[in-house]
Order: sequence, then structure tokens, then C-alpha cells
Amino acid sequence: MEVQTFEQMQDQVGEPANGALSEHLKRAVLSAGSSPRLSAAGAGALLFDPGTGVFDAELQGRLLALARRAESDLPSGASIEVVLGVNNLLLSFNPLQLHPDKAATALLRLWESADAVAVAKRTIELPVVYGGEAGEDLVALAAGAGLSVDEYVRRHSNASYAVACVGSMPGFAYMTGLPAELAVPRRKVPRMKVAEGTVIVGGAQAGVMPCTAPSGWHLIGRTETRMFDARNTPPCLLEPGTEVRFIVKGIEA
Repeated sequence: MEVQTFEQMQDQVGEPANGALSEHLKRAVLSAGSSPRLSAAGAGALLFDPGTGVFDAELQGRLLALARRAESDLPSGASIEVVLGVNNLLLSFNPLQLHPDKAATALLRLWESADAVAVAKRTIELPVVYGGEAGEDLVALAAGAGLSVDEYVRRHSNASYAVACVGSMPGFAYMTGLPAELAVPRRKVPRMKVAEGTVIVGGAQAGVMPCTAPSGWHLIGRTETRMFDARNTPPCLLEPGTEVRFIVKGIEA
């Protein structure tokens, strides 16, 4: 997503008679200090970014609380949509129903009282067969970490993961909690076809493919549990804040 400057946003929606749109948003950012930061993302969206560049689980929980409060507290007729990112949040709204000034002020006000402790958690267990054809990178990843395959699987499955956000494709959950020694840069050349249900790692995160699609993440196994089904309510198995545990169903050579 390309974040636009205040001046670019003015070009799209026109300059108000008193110039209040740009100046109000600038004052909101300045009053909040260096963190959080507010940026206009088009005429009807604001990017709220309190992050420092290093993932912070407590901050993510507070953002989740902010997202839920924004959805419930902001005017329902303004077509409010909140998209949670990793240590940031995008608020989309109808600028004809909710002025960007008021949206910015409301976000900052809600942020001051957002409490991560109030976010309820649920735990999902995913049985995994590690290795084999579906997990063709497992042996190389274990060797690269200086571990046996069994030890790699033990460390991966013993960790507790949390869904930071859902995006990229329907049902794809970005999970934090991968042990630091298992972190690995994503592939320089993505595979063009990674099967649904493939358990993957990339950077400092873990994930599961919700559908067959290209991916630059590394393949370590497979689960039969479906991440996305349009017939279900909700269609995504995992949502922000969900705790995930990978259960060893087997290890294939």
C-alpha cells in the first residue's frame, strides 16, 4: 500500500475553504509525538503507525483492542473498515460521512484508552506432518540452524504462536512466536505453486497456506486443517489475537 502525503490527499479531495483538513491532521500527528504516527492513505483512509520497526507483541495486542473499539465506537454509517497490520492499523471510511479530521481525532482518543489486556484469546491446535514432499525445505532448514530434523520439529512445535494479522490472501495468518534460531530470510525466487495446507516459515514468522498459490516462504510440513472456507461463518479459521499451537502428527523423511 502506498501511503500518501497530506498534500497528495488534498489534491484528491480539494482544499477546504479554511485549509483545516491538512492542518488538523498535521497537528494530530505532532500532538501524538513521534509515536504513534498518522498518515493519509487516500481521501478516505488513515494509516495509524505506533510501531518502532521491531515487532512488539504488547503493542500488537493494544492495536487489536483499538481495532475492535474503532469498529464499535465510530459512526456505523461511515462505512468503517479496520485493517490490522503488523504493529500498525489502517482505518478506511467514507469521507463524506466521517470527516478525516474527526477520524484522526477519534483514533488518537481511542488509542489513549486501548488496553491489550482486555482482548480475549482463543487457541487453535493444528496437527502437522513435518517433512516429506510437502515439507521439502525441512532438512535444509534444520541443517542451516545446526539442528537435527527432530530437534527442529521439537522447537517449532513447542513454540506458542499468535496471529498478528490476516492478509495477503483470504485466510492467511501472519503468526509471530517463531523461535529466533528458526528464523530464515524468505526465498529470493518464490515458488509459483505452494499447496493449500502447507506449513511455512519466512523471516521471523510462521504461517499456513490457505489456498494453493505462489509463495517465497519455506516449506516444512502440511496440515489437513482448512484455514479458509467461504461456507463457514466466519470464513477464516484464524483471526488476529488467536493463539496457535502446531501438534506433531508425524515426521516424514
